[in-house]
Amino acid sequence: MSSSFHSDTPLAQRMRPTSLDAIIGQAHLLAQGAPLRRLIEQQHLPSIILHGDAGIGKTTIAMLLADAVGRPFHALSALNTGVKQLREVLDSKDSLSFAAPVVFIDEIHRFNKAQQDALLGAVESGDITLIGATTENPSFSVNNALLSRCQVYRLQPLSSEQISAVLQRAMTEDIKLKSLNIDLQAEQFISELAHGDARKALNILELAIQTADPKQTQILIDNELVSRVVQTALVRYDKDGEQHYDIVSALIKSVRGSDPDAALYWMARMLVGGEPADFIARRLVILASEDIGNANPNALLLADAALRSVQSIGMPEARIILGQVVVYLATSAKSNSTYNAINAAMKLAEKDASPVPLHLRNGVTKLMRQEGYGAGYQYPHNYPNHYYPQSYLPDNLVGTQFYKFADNQREQHSKQFMEWLRAQVASNE
Repeated sequence: MSSSFHSDTPLAQRMRPTSLDAIIGQAHLLAQGAPLRRLIEQQHLPSIILHGDAGIGKTTIAMLLADAVGRPFHALSALNTGVKQLREVLDSKDSLSFAAPVVFIDEIHRFNKAQQDALLGAVESGDITLIGATTENPSFSVNNALLSRCQVYRLQPLSSEQISAVLQRAMTEDIKLKSLNIDLQAEQFISELAHGDARKALNILELAIQTADPKQTQILIDNELVSRVVQTALVRYDKDGEQHYDIVSALIKSVRGSDPDAALYWMARMLVGGEPADFIARRLVILASEDIGNANPNALLLADAALRSVQSIGMPEARIILGQVVVYLATSAKSNSTYNAINAAMKLAEKDASPVPLHLRNGVTKLMRQEGYGAGYQYPHNYPNHYYPQSYLPDNLVGTQFYKFADNQREQHSKQFMEWLRAQVASNE
């Protein structure tokens, strides 16, 4: 294998599709009758945001859309473009041209408000057609004014079969690869490692070819070679991006739904992706109160103990503690009764500021006592079963119920105890 192979254009770049029909995947946008296909057929290209993971064709689609409607194409990256450079591009439109140029902004979510505002005027006036690409949810990362002037299209990660098709195309169409005698046995393994990212799959293939023994007449790309090249699974997990929140959500919902296996899987994804163990533990403490509550008060104690243990021990041993607590929480009885109760109480408290009844006030001075502070209050411990039925709410809220006993054994036991207390008082009247 010649050394020039290593310094040439990367395989992923060489295999970039040159027409919309050559794109593998994204049929929901590009197939006959799909939204982007219809736009091209009508020779109409509005400002759009392409939203999806890395390596699934956002840049390629942007370039080919501009080409399909015959527009000039300017590509910028939000990583290294300031307001000054952005304005230079926006001001460079040819006054004799009737077609608005397409300005492609990669990672548009990284633009600050001033940069996004600089785009807004040009988009509004029609001086440019904006195509923004982002791995983040545009609802949170693009300001509303700009977002409202763009169509948003979500791109999907490629399936294993589509990644395999990308690899096979490279083997049969790339001028360099088809000149080599390659036995690709690790196609499925590469597809799994790529996690829907075509560029990553091609990079793995190219790296494996470059790493293979050049003395062999046939280049064998098997699972062992790919594992040696990659070393660890290329886990797709952005700790600061949307997927961070998606996987956290999946973990919480799996525990809430009493599925310990799914909960372990999503938590493992977070740990392997480098998520700090104490962040996971803090979320589990919240869950233990919100979703389990008084159905099993021990859940909160265990989750809190896990948080303190994880903070003092750290990874990799912290995974053991987290594994224990997530299984315990997932298999515990569930109740959100106290969560609902405090939310209801706070909602009322926002609009009601009734004074504290006099008998509940603390008469610490003679003047306060003369004004009736504490008068009539009955000390419950002076009565049988340490209970005395008196009002603890303001007069206008008497009878208001925030907490409702849920239908689990522990809370129903507490309900029966409360009913028994009231019955004892009634029987003694």
